[in-house]
Amino acid sequence: MLSDVTTPQDLDDRFREALAGLAAAPRRRDPAERVHDGAPLTGAQLLDLFDAQVTSRQLDLAGRWLRSFGEGFYTIGSAGHEGNAAVAAALRPDDPALLHYRSGAFYCLRAAQAAGEVASPGPEGETDAPTPEAAPVSPEAEPARPEAEPTPSDAEETPPEAGTPAEVADGAADGPAAGRDGAAGRADAYAGAARDVLRGMVASAREPIAGGRHKVFGRADLAIVPTTSTIASHLPRAVGAGLALERLRRRDPAGRRAGADPLGDVGQPPRSPWPPDAIVVCSFGDASVNHASATAAFNTAGWYDHTGLRIPVLFVCEDNGLGISVRSPKGWVEATLRSKPGIRYFSADGTDPVQAYAAAVEAAGWVRRHRRPAVLHLSTVRLMGHAGADAEAAYRSSGEIAADLDRDPLLATARLLVAAGVATTDELLARYDERGWQVRRIAEEVLGEPKLASAAEVVAETAPRRPARVARAVADAATRAGGPGAAARADVFGGRLPEAAGPLTLAQSINAALADGMLDHPGMVVFGEDVAARGGVYGVTKGLRDRYGAARVFDTLLDETSILGLGLGAGLAGLLPVPEIQYLAYLHNAEDQLRGEAATMRFFSSGAFRNPMVVRVPGLAYQEGFGGHFHNDNSLAVLRDVPGLVIAVPARPDDAAAMVRTCLASAAVDGSVCVLVEPIALYHTRDLYTEGDGEWLADYAEPGAWAAGHAPVGRARVYGVGSAEDVTIVTFGNGVPMSLRAAATLADEGIGSRVVDLRWIAPLPVADIVREASVTGRVLVVDETRRSGGVGEGVLAALVDGGYVGAARRVASVDSFVPLGPAARAVLVTEDAITQGARTLLAR
Repeated sequence: MLSDVTTPQDLDDRFREALAGLAAAPRRRDPAERVHDGAPLTGAQLLDLFDAQVTSRQLDLAGRWLRSFGEGFYTIGSAGHEGNAAVAAALRPDDPALLHYRSGAFYCLRAAQAAGEVASPGPEGETDAPTPEAAPVSPEAEPARPEAEPTPSDAEETPPEAGTPAEVADGAADGPAAGRDGAAGRADAYAGAARDVLRGMVASAREPIAGGRHKVFGRADLAIVPTTSTIASHLPRAVGAGLALERLRRRDPAGRRAGADPLGDVGQPPRSPWPPDAIVVCSFGDASVNHASATAAFNTAGWYDHTGLRIPVLFVCEDNGLGISVRSPKGWVEATLRSKPGIRYFSADGTDPVQAYAAAVEAAGWVRRHRRPAVLHLSTVRLMGHAGADAEAAYRSSGEIAADLDRDPLLATARLLVAAGVATTDELLARYDERGWQVRRIAEEVLGEPKLASAAEVVAETAPRRPARVARAVADAATRAGGPGAAARADVFGGRLPEAAGPLTLAQSINAALADGMLDHPGMVVFGEDVAARGGVYGVTKGLRDRYGAARVFDTLLDETSILGLGLGAGLAGLLPVPEIQYLAYLHNAEDQLRGEAATMRFFSSGAFRNPMVVRVPGLAYQEGFGGHFHNDNSLAVLRDVPGLVIAVPARPDDAAAMVRTCLASAAVDGSVCVLVEPIALYHTRDLYTEGDGEWLADYAEPGAWAAGHAPVGRARVYGVGSAEDVTIVTFGNGVPMSLRAAATLADEGIGSRVVDLRWIAPLPVADIVREASVTGRVLVVDETRRSGGVGEGVLAALVDGGYVGAARRVASVDSFVPLGPAARAVLVTEDAITQGARTLLAR
């Protein structure tokens, strides 16, 4: 029967044969009794685990069946990892979970928990028994949980050591009591979970979380956040969610809820979508331990714990010893996880339901009590290979495959049920077959469901734009700032309002806009390297911590992946994060947190989850007397390539303040992920044409003028120089003052120019570009980014697509990194190049 590759038929046959060979127990045991002395599980609870595991196993078999005739698109299964059902059983259904792709049994068990069909642990491991009816528990009927106990100051807290395994078995494991029989109700819950997963496998547009865009484990009402990660890139987000959840708990210990849209009421105090004593759980495979994003997450959690800040996150490593075909060296994963400072280590055999459950209860209880991070290391096996096309014989012996089969967690649960006298082999086989037929019937039903059939359907939730609502949010903020919030605003600014301070620089305008934003958005937090005590390398965040406190403006460790992960988790938990990446060049080692995590959240959750965020990035080139590549980086291509990302590049102080307000409103209203690239060379620029002219300063608008000065996403700003009828110069960032100076030179020659400041790199202001280009019929694109992959390519493509038929020319920086000192001028756009480019264009 056993081949070099464990097929679905092999696995099914093996389970049936092994089950048939089990000896019956000498007596039947009451399901309400423990399965054996000292066990933390009753027979009824173990049956619940078995049902979740069976559903997951049958889903894996169905996935291979669907693939066999070309109707299934995903065969990475959970076979061998069904022990994670015990982890779900040890948690509450409102503990947010970010799961890896072998989490079928966890998902099924949580669905039954949420439906009230399976008991859920309370704050300290005790169980909220399911209600007598099969219907889900209503908010009114849900047993009240006590308020979280006041926590001593982080610096003074000295948590007691966690109990020993024996203490868990005798104490916290008095935990989940058996629910009622409720076989029909549980069957309905598991059938619903199976339908969710099968719809993902066949890419059905009716799949409840991603809508057919990808097969993920996720559902908002189950507090399961979808992630497509295979390399632990979701772990930094989990740390951020834990940090935000704990901070919100301390601000609002009663745990008032604001529903599914915690940022829906701009100006109101932030509310977490989860209870105040919730913990965050995230799971991953053993191979992911080696990835930089996992290392960043562990390090950040431990770093904050070392400083006294609390992060209630339970990392769950499911260790089957393989990363596709690459083996984890024996002992490496345990040694790695044990060595993480500030993170409590727990472990168990993940194929043994009693061990796995006891360890999960202990670990989850410890995290919940102490609000500190822990890792649960579960040894598991992998059955049926990595995925459908995986030929295990290429890298595993038949003996290794057989050894894994002997540790099949589904068979281990069945053995324990039979040995305890809770069920007979015939009864378990009947449950197995009944669920198998049920899953197969559901698979046949979902085959005929509609698929996403148009680009509009696919991208509908990528980044919805509601410009009228964003504009209204800006106007409402102005009304609050000039009306009921006027006294608080005056106090924040120490009686000297920014609009009364005279003309400001770009840096000063951004600083004032951030201060105003924090007043209007109580959930807004500003963080990054050096942003708090120092006020940023360039002083842009100076004074914000003094005004709003260290809980809302704080320094982070020097790791961009962690900074963005904190932002992702904070947005998910109900805050409005504004992280700073200190230099554009530093963003590149953390790009996947924007591409693979931030930009995909709405896409893979059909809008059920959002991660509103405004990322501030000082960048671009032209710094005098400082820099080189890492401080003068003119590469925006990696950001422009991310679907749905809003990219803003303010050049003028007055635009900067307006664009900050727009980004904050867009994040709050639409859940947008915005990147504000701030030209460093213009931060403190005061003059435009001659020294002392002050032409690059601007007054800060008073609240009454915010609505009129609103800068909508995707709208440009146009300057007319001279007659403004001869040439259109399209540019952005540092190119704006250079182009205006070049236009002034051309005006002296009788050439009129229209200078178009894009302001928004994504989405590009296409209508404005085409309109202004058509006025003159001659377009010069001035692009300070590189010729290859630069912004100019997008502008020229937009002109062609928009029907522009006039002349066009481009001036762009050389495909080079920016060197140190005067050599930079050799590769960057210059004013002379702009002027000469315009003359050449006019000479055609």
